[in-house]
Amino acid sequence: MTQSMAGRVVTRFGSQVLVEDDQGAVHRCTTRRRLEHGVCNDRVQWHRDAQGHGVVTDILPRTNLLERVDPRGNHKSVAANLSQVVVVIAPAPEPNWSLVDRYLAAIERMPARGVILFNKVDLLPMGSPLPSPLTEYRDLGYDVIHASVPNDRGMDTLRAALSSGVSVLVGQSGVGKSSLVKALLPDLEIRIGALSEMGGEGGRHTTTNATLYPLECGGALIDSPGVRDFTPGPASREALVQGFVELRERAGECRFQDCSHTVEPGCAVIEAVKAGHISPRRYESYRNLLPG
Repeated sequence: MTQSMAGRVVTRFGSQVLVEDDQGAVHRCTTRRRLEHGVCNDRVQWHRDAQGHGVVTDILPRTNLLERVDPRGNHKSVAANLSQVVVVIAPAPEPNWSLVDRYLAAIERMPARGVILFNKVDLLPMGSPLPSPLTEYRDLGYDVIHASVPNDRGMDTLRAALSSGVSVLVGQSGVGKSSLVKALLPDLEIRIGALSEMGGEGGRHTTTNATLYPLECGGALIDSPGVRDFTPGPASREALVQGFVELRERAGECRFQDCSHTVEPGCAVIEAVKAGHISPRRYESYRNLLPG
């Protein structure tokens, strides 16, 4: 009988996947047709067939799944089993705080750990205050890291945050995610070339697939243009409440079980906003994200 082995998907090349075994070796495999497409960091079972070719026979249950929404509104699976998602913002382009809240709501619903990375702090004028929403996020329990790649500021703190589990960076275009990835993976081009050779791409880079890379500091980082352009999709009211930690904590105290937290009497969320226990800005983000 062929021995089944455990592994995880490093990346895809069309119908082929690269699977890392528990010893860290990477193998090119095909996937049985009846299986759904495996995504980056899926845990799988695989074996070698009579000809010695790797075959993925099972995709194991996922703890979570990161999806992005393309311009047509279609959901595209990007990566699975993530430990944390790092939301990157910067002084320029000016942060879209409503979008940050939308990212965090999507991360909470996965669920995964959310981290805020305020990048390019070298662009802040000397002595200027940090944006007040950063304090709000810290008060909610999110780690907030300040970083600058050119000055190497905060990079050790970032590496420590990424040193366990599997992480991915998301955020608006122009906030410096590519520079952060290059700083964290200085030999990225070499690694891409090696994986492309193994995937049968003739050494050409693949720039479309999410790919898992181990970090020297420990842990692993997923890099992909699809992740860099990640836009969370719409959510139901119930899902949105679960995505806002401060609303989730109080929603069970409302008078009505199906409270929308917008107009109902006896709403614990509205009372908490009035009392200053919930940020009015965050509350408005929730209201703005409610489905019409």
